[in-house]
Amino acid sequence: MAEGNVEENLAVNRERPADGEVDDRRPAVLVVGAGPAGLAAARALKARGLAYDQVERLDGVGGIWDIDAPGTPMYETAHFNSSKTQSGFHGFPMGEDLPDYPSHRQVLAYLRDFADAYGLTERIELGASVEELVKDDDGTWIVQLSGGRRRRYDGVLCCSGTQWVPSMPDLPGSFDGEVMHSLDYRNMDQLRGRRVLVLGGGNSACDIVVDASRVAQRAVISMRRGYWFIPKHVLGVPVDVFAAKGPHLPARLQQAVFGTILKVLYGTPERWGLPKPDHRLFETHPVLNSHLYLALQHGDVTPKPGIARIDGSTVSFTDGTSDDFDLIIAATGFKHAVPYAQRYFGNEQHPELYLTGFSREHEGLFGVSFTETNTAAYGHFDALAQMIASHLWDKSHRPPRYAEFRRLIRSDYPDLSGGLRFDGSPRHRGYVDATALSRYRERIFRRMGWRMLAMPGARAATRSTGDRGLSAVRGGKKVSA
Repeated sequence: MAEGNVEENLAVNRERPADGEVDDRRPAVLVVGAGPAGLAAARALKARGLAYDQVERLDGVGGIWDIDAPGTPMYETAHFNSSKTQSGFHGFPMGEDLPDYPSHRQVLAYLRDFADAYGLTERIELGASVEELVKDDDGTWIVQLSGGRRRRYDGVLCCSGTQWVPSMPDLPGSFDGEVMHSLDYRNMDQLRGRRVLVLGGGNSACDIVVDASRVAQRAVISMRRGYWFIPKHVLGVPVDVFAAKGPHLPARLQQAVFGTILKVLYGTPERWGLPKPDHRLFETHPVLNSHLYLALQHGDVTPKPGIARIDGSTVSFTDGTSDDFDLIIAATGFKHAVPYAQRYFGNEQHPELYLTGFSREHEGLFGVSFTETNTAAYGHFDALAQMIASHLWDKSHRPPRYAEFRRLIRSDYPDLSGGLRFDGSPRHRGYVDATALSRYRERIFRRMGWRMLAMPGARAATRSTGDRGLSAVRGGKKVSA
């Protein structure tokens, strides 16, 4: 049951103000984006009867999962890197008819089903881009939208995602061929018959070089450092399901046990010509790929270390070898930039946000798409959205609790490492362990008296095969409505 009267508290349509005027939408808050994080945020707000607007710059729901959307990093062979079992939203699991690791089109369909099931779709203003966010002297937020429109809100939930602004490496030299970021890769037609060099060791790099191995004249992957590669299935079940069903062990013991399993079943990365990892398992973002090792074993992909220099079409590597290429694809990640509000979020690699979602310095500013962790993201987006919505509900219904949590936002710095020593690279600044985050979040839910409100409808109920609530992929208790 919702906390408050939904119909009375929903943001209402108002007449458009004259040019130059500010449309005062208070007490509404604004949700920016209609991808996974934005949809989770909208559902949490609506479940509590809180007034909100939602804008999306694209022409449809789904964010990066819509391969036809301009600027998306999606490519034809992309699949979920977490299993359907662990990846659904609270109260709305992915369908049993889906494969263990759904394709991007299946994920997009799931997101749009979710939006329709909870009546979110009709509330989304499509084709509306946020150009600038400005904090006014009274603490409210002025939002500059495309078309010259300006609106005032009590708060803004930035759910615009983290995979839109590419991070490009500085190449040592001048290359005569084509250089692109993985953001611009779509399908194997871009690789066919070419000599392809892929830079990076993450999930996209592995997927793309495996694609190249099937159609390119030559497929090479260059990694400056070593990584651990985890297969998508272990003993016939999805690896995150395998991990969730096992006992929760201390971090060091987990690393030792699972590392041994990987070595016994698949060998070490250096066995297949890849650099030896310079860190322990789980200390960098997991790379889930079952095809790279096979391509290396078959000789379809050639591993190389980092680049020493580039001269024309010739790329020389740090091991003293060289080769000629037509195409270099930099699968080197993204910046967690918020172009319309960067001055309020600070570091564009990892904003400083309490529990990955609450601005410490700017009241009324939130983020629901910046959680970097070692398990499926949707459950964390969902739980964080529920926290934010509960906090906003407290503002008008339980002011002392609202003030109490504001004090936590400013002063509480919990250890969310879970005993892991995360790598010091830019990507891992602000990285958190999923179990540690989930457990601490559950403590906050209990302390503040918050609940998960999924607002289940008939369609959601028929899909549900069980409520995982706030359970972490690798353990944790459930907190639910």
